[in-house]
Amino acid sequence: MNFTIKEMDLDSARSTLSWRYEPPYDFYNNEMDEESIKERLDGSYQAITLDDELFGYLCIGEQAQIPIGHKYGVYHERCVDMGLGMNPDYVGKGYGYGFCERIMNHIKENNPGVPIRLSVATFNKKAIHLYEKLGFVKKDKFDTGHAEFITMIKRN
Repeated sequence: MNFTIKEMDLDSARSTLSWRYEPPYDFYNNEMDEESIKERLDGSYQAITLDDELFGYLCIGEQAQIPIGHKYGVYHERCVDMGLGMNPDYVGKGYGYGFCERIMNHIKENNPGVPIRLSVATFNKKAIHLYEKLGFVKKDKFDTGHAEFITMIKRN
């Protein structure tokens, strides 16, 4: 699969914010408002296309962290934080491994030798299984009051 990573533009930002997931993954649905659009365009998000069609996005850095996690000290280790989203039309159709692998390679190219960390809701067993297959290991656990999360780290 030839995933292309490019700058997030206004159309891609609006599209990704309009995606709607089926329960229980509707937890990942976003609001379409000016603040969310501004965040998508702040440089920390990138669009991912497959054959020129918007397939997903990635975010790197603080935007990929769950803010309350700082209270629990889960982001103290030097890592590149990775967040991602896949177009719901492609979820559950076998694209996850290649999609994540492309994102990880992109991060490694731009941050050689720095571990990659992600945060994932503990109910998302499919994603956790995929991340483990990609070499991530569970690190810390914390609760936001709405959901429980774990951090996972992939060392280079």
